[in-house]
Amino acid sequence: MGRPGGGVGGPHAPAARLLPPEGAHPALGRPGGGVGGPHAPAARLLPPEGAHPALGRPGGGVDALIMAGSRISRYGGVDTLRGLAVLWMMSFHFSFDLNWFGFIHTDFYTSPWWLDQRIAIVSLFVFTVGLTQTFTDASGRPARHFWKRWAQIVGASLLVTAGSYAAFPHSFIYFGILQGIAAMLLLHRLVFRHFGAWVLLLAPIAIAAPQLWGHAFFNSPWWNWTGLITQKPITEDYAPLLPWIGVLWIGAGTGWLLARVQFRPLRHLPEIRPLSFLGRWPLTIYLLHQPVFVGLVWLAAHLRG
Repeated sequence: MGRPGGGVGGPHAPAARLLPPEGAHPALGRPGGGVGGPHAPAARLLPPEGAHPALGRPGGGVDALIMAGSRISRYGGVDTLRGLAVLWMMSFHFSFDLNWFGFIHTDFYTSPWWLDQRIAIVSLFVFTVGLTQTFTDASGRPARHFWKRWAQIVGASLLVTAGSYAAFPHSFIYFGILQGIAAMLLLHRLVFRHFGAWVLLLAPIAIAAPQLWGHAFFNSPWWNWTGLITQKPITEDYAPLLPWIGVLWIGAGTGWLLARVQFRPLRHLPEIRPLSFLGRWPLTIYLLHQPVFVGLVWLAAHLRG
């Protein structure tokens, strides 16, 4: 199990079986079946016949493929994917800065071209957060590793809030991507340990929720972090819990499923070293790239006169 590609039962091991909770309605046994009401017992994830016993315990599906206490290796394909999001974000922000200083003229707030790009960038970031969170949890790292990283994200989010308030006092960032990821990680940590791959069924509900259950009550700055709004807040960045937790759950569920095939599809993702380097330092780059860009564009504007 310690070698790349190793896993329980070898490459031809049968797939794990998802079964309904004991006493639940038979519909739970087929895709798209009901959920049995809010008090229904949780569905059971059973190991494939003849599989290692670790697959039968809660959370053991991934842990059985990555031995408890072993160090999870980095996957260049995932780092490359995250690096692509970082590079795309930097390009987006540089364009924003050029527009801010008058080098180009476009509308970042209403143009579908820029709005769709932002959605794609955030989706890619949040998906990789969910994906890597599953791998990290499965590696057997102690809880303090999660809380240390979470504290770093919260600290960085406070710096972004302070910096944006200095630059945009009337539209500063109070619940942007970093604040959103911090909140999503807390909810994910609570939910995933109980539901596992079933979060893939919760994901579309979370994504659709703002369109189905939005209410003017949540437009308040005290509540718009939920995402159940009817009017977008005036802020430079906004990444509420809903719908984005749904994207994170897609990433987490994908990581869970990849574990069931011993990460083989993940190893087929190509590693592009410049991108994978960026993907290993997303938080640092996020904090530093804008001050550098703004300084350079300001200098260019000053020299231009």
